[in-house]
This record gives sequence, structure tokens and C-alpha cells, in this order.
Amino acid sequence: MTALAAAPPQAPKRRKSTEGRDAWLLVLPALLPVMLFSVYPLVYGVLLGFTDAEAGLNAETHFNGLDNYSALLGNELFWNSFKIGLIWAFSVTILQFLASLGLALLLNLDLRLRWLARTLALIPWAMPPVIIAIMWQLMLNPNYGPVNRTLESLGLPSSINWLGESAIALPVVIVVGVWAGMPQTTITLLAGLQSVPAELNEAAAIDGASTWRRFWHVTLPALRPIITAITTLDLIWNFNSFALVFVLTAGGPGGTTMLPSLFAYNEAFRYGNFGYAAAMGNVMVVLIGAFLILYLRAQMRSRNS
Repeated sequence: MTALAAAPPQAPKRRKSTEGRDAWLLVLPALLPVMLFSVYPLVYGVLLGFTDAEAGLNAETHFNGLDNYSALLGNELFWNSFKIGLIWAFSVTILQFLASLGLALLLNLDLRLRWLARTLALIPWAMPPVIIAIMWQLMLNPNYGPVNRTLESLGLPSSINWLGESAIALPVVIVVGVWAGMPQTTITLLAGLQSVPAELNEAAAIDGASTWRRFWHVTLPALRPIITAITTLDLIWNFNSFALVFVLTAGGPGGTTMLPSLFAYNEAFRYGNFGYAAAMGNVMVVLIGAFLILYLRAQMRSRNS
């Protein structure tokens, strides 16, 4: 009797196996494009960094181990571009966050025509980076750009080559990067502000807390998870930025805006050293990944404490 009673449970196990197979069949159409256009190029790019692949129809590719990486260690131009990339990424991320937080706080107020202000704040997000770069090139043109014409009308120096002078090219490009990236950060922070319970601010106000103290001790701690997430994503996006800076300056003048992505692009498509360029990409991924892990661990530690 015991053996007969134990036999029926085998049927649900078979049903569970069938459901798992059916689930994979449903996911497969969405998974194939991801594997084909994301995972495969990523794996191929990593492997390419360990070869001497070069441009050419009949060029042969050989495995060369760590030769590309040993050559990178002595490439001062690459490490200088990496330093410029860090300055660009951190500057844009920090300034973008501060400006977006101020704009999000403003848009969170009960103002007239708030819907119009929110719509206008999204305009840069709707524009491709190439269009943004062309627009700013026209505005900053030293001969007929409206920026220099405005300075001239105010009696200020108006012959400034904003994108052609080494001393100011990188700061100007950073300003453009901040303007272009503000919308998504602003909308994310605005969503976080609207999720903060109004009762917390009301209770703090009843206790006599000033506006600044309510922001510092109530609003900001509530936004901390969102701030960690959006600054992490912004840092990754900004460090990997390519189209905006490429169209604005192409890395010039004199390499002062040469980001690592531009340097790797030139190495691959101007000089044809695909393996060497892939090694640069691998190094950038490893170093930025290591920094982000340390950053996220520090944020989680401070949050838990």
C-alpha cells in the first residue's frame, strides 16, 4: 500500500520539466538577438585583444598572448587619453548630477506651467548626440556663432575659438556634455523626489527644521539609492561617450579632448590595428569595472551604517 501511495507524485515532476522546456521556447526568440548582437561581439572583442588582427582582406590573424597589453603599458598617449577620459567622465557626471538635482527640485514645486517646463527639460534627450554636437558647433563658431556675437554686443572679447584652443576646449566640451546628459538624470531624480513621503517633510517642518535641514536630513537620504544608481550609470555612459566629442573636436586640438574611445577608434579604423584597439577596450572595461565595484561597495557600506 505504501509503494502504491508513493507512485503518483512522479507526474508533477514530468509536468514541471515540460513547463521549463516551454518557457525556454518562449524566451528563445528574444534571447537569440541578444546573443547574436551583444554577447557574441563582446566575447569576440575580448578574444581579439589577444591577437595581432589588422585591417586588410588577406591579413592573417595570429594569437599573440599579452603582447598588446605589454605594448599598452608603455604607450603614454593611451594613458594620457585615459586620464582625459577620467577628467571628462567625473566632471560631466558630478556637474550633471548637481545641475539635474537643482532642476528636479525646481520642477517638483507646484509652479504654473510646470508641464511646459518639464517638456522643455526633455528636449536634449530627444536629440541624437550628433545633432547636439553640430548644433553646439554652430553656436560656438568663432566667426558667426551666436555666442561670440552676444559677447561682442556686450563689449566683451568675441574672437574666442571655443573648440580650437587647447586651454578651453575640454571645459567647453564638458559643458556640452552636461547639457546633453541632464534630462535623463533630471527625470530620474524627479521621480525619486515624488516618491518621498510628504509626511516626512511635514513632520520635520512641525519640529522646526529649516528648508535646508529638511532637504539634507529627509530628502537626500531618501534619494540615496536613486543617486547611487543614476551616478553609476552616468559615469559609465560618460566614460564611454564617443559621438558627441568625435563630432565636436575629433579629439583635438592637440589631443586635449582625446577620450580613450576616440583613441581606440583611431587605432582601429585609421591605422588598422584591430587587435591592439581591442586590447585598449579590454583594459578600459577592466579598470572602470574595478572602480565601479569599489564605488558601489562604498555606497552600500555607508548605506548599511
